[in-house]
Formats: sequence, structure tokens, C-alpha cells
Amino acid sequence: MKVLIVRLGAIGDVVHTLPALAAIRQAHPASHLAWAVQRGAAATLMTNNPCLDELIELDLQGWRRDATSGRTRREVRAAVERLRQANYDVSLDFQGLFKSSMIPWVARVPRRLGFAFDSLREPASGLLLTERIAASDENHVISKNLKLAAALGCHALIPYQFPIGTSLDDQQFIADAVRRTEQDFALLNPGGAWDTKLWSPQRFAYLAEKLWEYKGLRSIVTYGPGEESLAEQIVGLCKAAPVSRLMTSLKQFYLLAREARLFVGGDTGPMHLAAAAGTPIVALFGPTSARRNGPFSEEDVVIERSDLECRVDCYRRRCDHRSCMDIPTEAVWKGIVTRLESHERRAGVPRAGQQTRARDVEGGLIENV
Repeated sequence: MKVLIVRLGAIGDVVHTLPALAAIRQAHPASHLAWAVQRGAAATLMTNNPCLDELIELDLQGWRRDATSGRTRREVRAAVERLRQANYDVSLDFQGLFKSSMIPWVARVPRRLGFAFDSLREPASGLLLTERIAASDENHVISKNLKLAAALGCHALIPYQFPIGTSLDDQQFIADAVRRTEQDFALLNPGGAWDTKLWSPQRFAYLAEKLWEYKGLRSIVTYGPGEESLAEQIVGLCKAAPVSRLMTSLKQFYLLAREARLFVGGDTGPMHLAAAAGTPIVALFGPTSARRNGPFSEEDVVIERSDLECRVDCYRRRCDHRSCMDIPTEAVWKGIVTRLESHERRAGVPRAGQQTRARDVEGGLIENV
């Protein structure tokens, strides 16, 4: 059987689809598994994946920017020809957008699976499917993706499996970085693709000082392209604690997270990779849903404000007040203490389930429930 998986991006969404990929591979070890992905960071993360036979990179954004050029027309024709010549038997659209459902339709895949109309981000995309699978949006998106994989006779692997291929160079890079720390460390990740997901550098610096004072944990500030100034600010603000900054690729970050005692950051690709790596997490959520997208270990802690009506189905990338990320430092610190203590009690073993949720009590985020 030849299977085409469609999950174009973003990083977190790709990570949340990996357990479904692992389940499909286990259920169909002899099948040819292909994955269509948007060219860029998501594709880089998926290279050399141990569960995949084929990775199909599509430059959808580039084609859209330069839709009338001869180069674009040639590349689109070549991509369509490649998809059709592969003769896939079945496809699974984990994205639920019209552009994602178009790919197996254009490829003339005879059996095209996706979510039911009420679970699609763009319901019209369901018209291009041959089978629509009911799946609830009330639970974590990993559970939803596994529901779609179950239509191929796949069973969820518990704990969740996140197949990610890493190179010897990546492994050596992280081994050297860990060796230089000379002690246990926490990861602070201040960046985010959206302005509305950012927490202040001053507050991250405060956490770095407290982590050193409380547990003797050195902090490594991780960052990606364009986030250098955030990392530099945090390092510059720390006076007593040993703090360093490190720029990594996504795969290198995943390897680094496996060695860390703690991750603190917002709803970003690195947070989802830390969850995949089994790192203890304290996650800061603002405009997005922690119930759907947050860390999935029942021991992890989410800090978010529940006193703002505008947070309901917000998902704004820009906002004139960003009140949802005005999260008190003391509340985050309490969440860190809770998470570190639970890690020590239970040896940090990640389990599939829901995260511990922090809610506001009389205006302050101080109670974990």
C-alpha cells in the first residue's frame, strides 16, 4: 500500500502529527509512506525521518508569490507529475485546509481521508475528500490526528512516539554544548513566531536568577534566526546566575531538550519539540489554546490567564494590548517549583494525557488544577 500524508506546516503541527505517523508505520511496516510538506523549516525537521520512505517538499509560498513566472509553472507541473506518477492508494489530510486537500485530489489518489466537516479548519476542503472521519476538537490535537490514523487500522502508541531523524553532526554539536555547561541546565526560550506569544526578557532573566539560586540550575537561552536580540537581552540582564545563549537548528534543539531539566517558553515550535523529547515543561499561553496545542504530559504546567474574554478563539498574531501575555512572574515561578518537584518525585517520565493547568485566583495565576 502507498500512503500519502499531508501536513504542510507549521513546526508544532508537524510535531503533533508524528505520533500518527509512528502508528501508521507500526500497523503497516511494508507500506510506502510519503509526506507532503511545505518547503522550509518543517521540511528540514522531517528530513531523514526513520518512518518515511519519501518526503515531498512543495514550495507553496514561493509559487504563490511568483504565480505567473515560467519557473513557477514548470515547478508546479513537475510536482503534479511526480504526485500522479507515484500512484498512491490512500491519502490522509491532517491539516484540513483547501490547499492541503487539493494535493491528494490533484494527485488523483482514489481514497482520500480527512476530518469531518465540523472538524475542518476550512470546511469546504471536505468536498475534495472521499472519506470524512469524525474527530473531536475538545481534546489535544494529537488525539485528533490519531483518530484519523485509526481509519487505516492503526492503534495509538503509548507513550506517544515522535520519530525524528538526527545526524551524527547534530549529536556531536549538542554533546559539546552540554559538556560546556558542566552542570544541569534549564532551557529558556523567549522567541515566538507571533508578537502576541512573547513574554518579556526581563521576566525570563528573573527566572534565570531564581533557577540558579533555588536549584543551582544554569540557564541556556535558546533562539532561532531573528531572535538574537531577545537572547542577548536576557543574558545581559542576569548578574548573579550563569546564563548562556545558544542558537540551534530544530533537530539540535530536540537533542538539547532531551538533556535539559526544564523548559520554559511560549506556544512555539521549540515547546512542542521539548514535549516530544520528554522535557519537563512550564508553558506560557496567550492567544492560543493550551487544551488543544499545549504540552501533553499530565505533569507539565501551563500558565495562562482565564480572566480575559478576548482570549476565546483569539489566535491573533497582532494585538494592540497583548494582555494575555501579561502573566505575573511570580505565577510562572510557582509553576516552575511545582514542575521541578513533580519531576523529582516521578523521575520525569512523560505520559499521554492532559497537562496541569494553572488558572487565575483573585486576579493572580497561582493555583494549579
